[in-house]
Amino acid sequence: MSTDKTRIGLVLFPNLTQLDLTGPVEVFGRMPGAEVVLLWKTLDPVASDRGLRIIPTATFDDCASLDVICVPGGPGQVQLMDDDDTLQFLRRIAPTCKFVTSVCTGSLVLGAAGLLTGYRATSHWASIDQLSLLGAEPVADRVVRDRDRITGAGVTSGIDFALTVVAELAGADVAQQIQLELEYDPEPPYKAGSPRSAPQALVAAAREKLASFLARRRTATERAAEKLRTA
Repeated sequence: MSTDKTRIGLVLFPNLTQLDLTGPVEVFGRMPGAEVVLLWKTLDPVASDRGLRIIPTATFDDCASLDVICVPGGPGQVQLMDDDDTLQFLRRIAPTCKFVTSVCTGSLVLGAAGLLTGYRATSHWASIDQLSLLGAEPVADRVVRDRDRITGAGVTSGIDFALTVVAELAGADVAQQIQLELEYDPEPPYKAGSPRSAPQALVAAAREKLASFLARRRTATERAAEKLRTA
């Protein structure tokens, strides 16, 4: 393996939200010298929560070191918080990394692995409060950096997050060049992308729609928090 490569690994797991993964991959893949690795337990195709099948490029066992590890989020994150193979891999690989990172509810997985204790971090708006159960300080910003931890908020923030990471690794000029190549110049048709800007009736409806799933996620987070306390 060429030593001048910057190895960026992203965890690929069943029922993830694909844009949490593919947004950053699109950015990282354009960084000069980057080697992007999609990691899972096997090399079998992995289905996202919307049915897109993505093929891992390496297994956990194949991966000895990385410059960056990133955990995306999505519904499958709930099961991942109880997955000892994944949590042990994250604990093993984190000390080799310049940056330990996540997008969306991937931060809860980092927290379950004990990798956000004492750090400021963010997550999807509907679950950011759960970070405090795992010893992290929730910060409702789109991208949060605390020392060598960089976390992105929900789904679409993965592009902002990845540009932030690229700027740290290769400089702001490279990050801006990639942003220009992607024509990342968002002008959403509605000002409804955050509970801070969306109509409150819409926020309430979204919370009601998500309530059952969020309760299951919280149960998994509380279970992970208890394991951390007794470890």
